[in-house]
Amino acid sequence: MRRGSNLPAVGTYNQTLVLDLIRRAPEGISRTELAERTGLSAQTLSNVARRLVGEGWIVEGTPVAAGPGKPRTPLQLRPAARCAVGIHLDPAVDTFVVVDLTGAVIAHSERTPPQMGTAADLVADLADAVEELLTAAGVPRERVLGIGVAAPGPFDAERGALFEPPLLAPAWHHAPLREHLFAATGLPTTVEKDVVAAMVGELWMDADQELDDAIFVYYGAGVGMGLAMGGTPLRGRTGNAGDVAHLGVERDGPLCECGHRGCLGAAIAPERLLVDGGVLRAGAAPTAPELRAHVDVLTRRARGGDARAAAAVERVGENLARAVVQINNLLDADVVVVGGPLWSRLAEAARPVLERAVAASRATATVRGIRLLDSALGTDVAAVGAACLVLDSALTARPADLMISSG
Repeated sequence: MRRGSNLPAVGTYNQTLVLDLIRRAPEGISRTELAERTGLSAQTLSNVARRLVGEGWIVEGTPVAAGPGKPRTPLQLRPAARCAVGIHLDPAVDTFVVVDLTGAVIAHSERTPPQMGTAADLVADLADAVEELLTAAGVPRERVLGIGVAAPGPFDAERGALFEPPLLAPAWHHAPLREHLFAATGLPTTVEKDVVAAMVGELWMDADQELDDAIFVYYGAGVGMGLAMGGTPLRGRTGNAGDVAHLGVERDGPLCECGHRGCLGAAIAPERLLVDGGVLRAGAAPTAPELRAHVDVLTRRARGGDARAAAAVERVGENLARAVVQINNLLDADVVVVGGPLWSRLAEAARPVLERAVAASRATATVRGIRLLDSALGTDVAAVGAACLVLDSALTARPADLMISSG
């Protein structure tokens, strides 16, 4: 079943295929090379290229002499031709970005998430924030392909509606976000689980296609996992794949809300990390926006030799390593990207621990070892990934698009 979405495609399959190959060649690619890679006839390719140049998607570069014969003219992507908006609804911070066709951020803003008001109020607030960012960036609306929204699960992929994400404002529960934001902005909108959006963003920036088969581990106010196989993000039947919070990692760990002890989500919960590290007292209830500043303090203490802070970081790294090994044993990806708003702040202290623990694990079943990578998108990975969902929908050629619909 195709997921619900109102995002537009660039055009025909051939046009999208050619544009996709051009965007993956930063130095440009000639018509001859495109013909070799696509199998399209010279006439078809000429028509497609002419249409893309005419619509402003690509430009012709300076001819390059490569042996005898007529110099080849490279076709190059025009990054500013179109853009996309990305929104990440996170318990700690709402992040808004505008990206160009390469995924590069050209405008960015953050704010503390509002907790009061109805769903209609929250959507109107999002729409205002989008308009303000586009105005500040000087981006005309006709260049905006659409809006991508990344949010914690669970959600209804067909309706683009949030169910009951436990860490977001209650007004978001069961809100048909996609439909309402589209109505409020007039811009095509899609909604995705945050870990899937993050994986899409990493794939979009992966020019060398190292992440065709990869795992993305997201660490923020919660923990989740994104997965790519064959260069395609996997969403699951309902779009809610990636919930690994109840994976067992610590035998005598803290009690989880599910009734078991040592679940990953409870074992590496930011609140536990900060209490164990001496930054917060037991029973403290920091607001989600305060977590980032507290984690910064913990990281500085751990790097500065504070034994209690270092021990707390060590525990997080070891527990995360147990999860990484188990997940990779199941999926056999061998490439694991770690990122998210809190990981980007903790990584300086925790990454060496994670690397050592993964390398030393006796539970690893892989025959090639596990390669750990940092996110290419840093703190804004989910917001940029949400924007890249729009780019991916419009610019990535998929054979399934050639299927004839029966209805």
